[in-house]
Amino acid sequence: MALQIRLGGYFRGSEQFATQVVEDVSAGHGRVGKHRKHPGGRGLAGGQHHHRINMDKYHPGYFGKVGMRHFHLTKNQYHCPTMNVDKIWTLVPEADRAAVAGAVPVIDLTRHNVTKLLGKGRLPSVPFIVKTRLISRKAELKIVEAGGKVELVA
Repeated sequence: MALQIRLGGYFRGSEQFATQVVEDVSAGHGRVGKHRKHPGGRGLAGGQHHHRINMDKYHPGYFGKVGMRHFHLTKNQYHCPTMNVDKIWTLVPEADRAAVAGAVPVIDLTRHNVTKLLGKGRLPSVPFIVKTRLISRKAELKIVEAGGKVELVA
């Protein structure tokens, strides 16, 4: 029989104690199957072969291709931070809003790292001037309806 190490307490009937099998022939790994080095292969080996069921069940879509390849893709070419019309007044501090009650405020989106203005949301009917590089039709329409003006900056 295997030599057992008791970790705390004495052995009594059906009480469970943490035991460790030591000096046993197979050390708990069985005589037939044995504990060999990497029986299934290392890592994700066999994902399309002997581990296929696991991959299909728990990782669908792991293998295969989607879409077109774009060689030498430079993502900064498509970098275009956007903002919606309903958030535009958050760029003007509260103190300045009261101060420009008589004058028409100028909101320069290029200084706030916004490239394009989009038309989601509602605007208060207060006239103001917006400076931006790009703008959608809806956004421009809403600003003009509120009594404002759009200036495109290169």
